Amino acid sequence: MSKNKLIGLELDLNNLVYLFNNNRLPKKIILSGKKGIGKSLLARNFLYKIFKDERTKNLIDKEMHTNVLNIKKNNDKKFIEIDQIREIVKFMNKSSFDNKSRFIVIDDTEFLNINSSNALLKSLEEPNHNVYFFLIYNSDKKILDTIKSRCVEIKINLKHENVKIIVNNYFDENIYDRINYSLINFYTTPDFIISLIIYLKENNLNISETNINELIKNILNNKHYNKHTFTNQYLNYIIELFFYNNINITKNLSYKLKKYYYSKLSNINKFNLDYESFFLEFKDDLLSE
Repeated sequence: MSKNKLIGLELDLNNLVYLFNNNRLPKKIILSGKKGIGKSLLARNFLYKIFKDERTKNLIDKEMHTNVLNIKKNNDKKFIEIDQIREIVKFMNKSSFDNKSRFIVIDDTEFLNINSSNALLKSLEEPNHNVYFFLIYNSDKKILDTIKSRCVEIKINLKHENVKIIVNNYFDENIYDRINYSLINFYTTPDFIISLIIYLKENNLNISETNINELIKNILNNKHYNKHTFTNQYLNYIIELFFYNNINITKNLSYKLKKYYYSKLSNINKFNLDYESFFLEFKDDLLSE
């Protein structure tokens, strides 16, 4: 089974294709849902269905199809920048290949800053004929209400049993049930679990025996909270898992303590502060033996 196979979102895909084939697809769509559940893969599979042949499938995968503009945050940047959004105008004004529909796919829309958001609003106001927008959005974050109000939001959900199938398919083994119970819950996404397993393997950590406390200790001891791919994406969620387990499950900690550390973490993210002092305090207070 292909690692890029769409699992659990087939109904969403069929609905989008049906609407398009019947000239009822909204011109501006937000695909919203948890990060890592397959929203981008859903959009890509939709494009496969629209353009159909194998050659264009390869072009879509390589983001080289002339009728598809892909926009996402560059890895070395904090935001999707205004110059990227300005490419939309050029794309909409150029001739279409074979007079077919054109699609603008903006991944991680929550990374638009105020300037790029305002630039996008201008393009959303009056999209050219036969141009469709797909805005892919992590619903745990925020985007401007003015962007939301101009789009039709389709909320994407993934059943827990499909998360398990996706993870096992990715590693070609029944690995999901071996993960320590403290590292997964009902809201865990396939992307997080896959990234977690890769991190555990890279750091020679036992998949079954490494619990949330041991995971955080490893992150802190190796200072992986600084510029590590896994923690860059999921550090906040890992902290959430820690408090969930130590409040709801083991009942070792209080909500007051959780509120205190959430406030500190929020300020670090908001003002782009250093994590060092936060985690030194976190380790001394919460991870001491």
